[in-house]
Amino acid sequence: MSPSSKMKRPSSITVEEFFKTNEKALKLRLIGSDVGFKRKISEPSVNRPGLALSGFFTYFAYKRVQIIGNSEFSFLEGLDPKLRAARFSQLCTWDIPCLVVARGHRLSEDLVAIANEAGISVFQTSMITMKFLNAATIKLEWAFAPTMLVHGCLVDVQGIGVLIQGKSGCGKSESVIGLLQRGGSLVADDAVRLRLVEEREIVGSAPEMTRNMIEIRGLGILNVAALFGVGSVRMSKRLDLAVNLVHLAESHDLERVGMASQSTEIMGLTIAKVDIPVAPGRDVAGLIELAALNYKLRTFGYNSAVEFDQRLLKKMADDQIG
Repeated sequence: MSPSSKMKRPSSITVEEFFKTNEKALKLRLIGSDVGFKRKISEPSVNRPGLALSGFFTYFAYKRVQIIGNSEFSFLEGLDPKLRAARFSQLCTWDIPCLVVARGHRLSEDLVAIANEAGISVFQTSMITMKFLNAATIKLEWAFAPTMLVHGCLVDVQGIGVLIQGKSGCGKSESVIGLLQRGGSLVADDAVRLRLVEEREIVGSAPEMTRNMIEIRGLGILNVAALFGVGSVRMSKRLDLAVNLVHLAESHDLERVGMASQSTEIMGLTIAKVDIPVAPGRDVAGLIELAALNYKLRTFGYNSAVEFDQRLLKKMADDQIG
């Protein structure tokens, strides 16, 4: 792989980040004060504090976003006002990040005041409890996922996410232009931000500053969306295949038949890899497209090199019989 930054895993995010990033998606609305916006969310999950409201705090997951659903809200409403305030105050003595009230329920003003006085912000969502819990967990998993910045270009080629890497001046960006002219979509040029999602797949995107942009020597910075249309850019794409461009003079050891599948390790996952020689007059963009299509064929269980090997063995066997 080309030089890259180290993999980073956030240890926490602030309540403010969580709210501003997911306000629309999770239908969040601030109730009361933003006094708790600087509090830290340390675990990418959501907790229902039903047992805590009943006075049982053993194994209380206080580092998580706390969601008050229909059951918890009904339980609180059924308590004597003084006991309700006492139980809620006891909950707020813990260093919880924030409280979210689901189903459009609204806590009474005295309970909101207790939370705010303890430095905890209260939010309301119209989503039902389980839908919010599932959606918020996905958002938090994304926010806490490890990230890495690598040098290269990421392109969607025929539905395959291709990371193009190689030494400076080997024609990475020029190859991307050729792929765009063939119907590909640019995700990121020069710097690619990779995110490891649920330890099972890598998703790449562009830093905000360079999104939709590509640099071509002699032409400068170009806006791909303006030149090729909005269909030529993508916000993110799963990484499927790594293509390494090498100068022809350095390609004497490259695989010719393709029997041995190459791979590289990125963020702890094994990613298929192809080395493509670069030389004047070679249609590198076309070769990258062929590599992506061949990768797709292999995912369907078809391998051209294996078929050729079987034909060769059959020919040799027939010649021996004859």
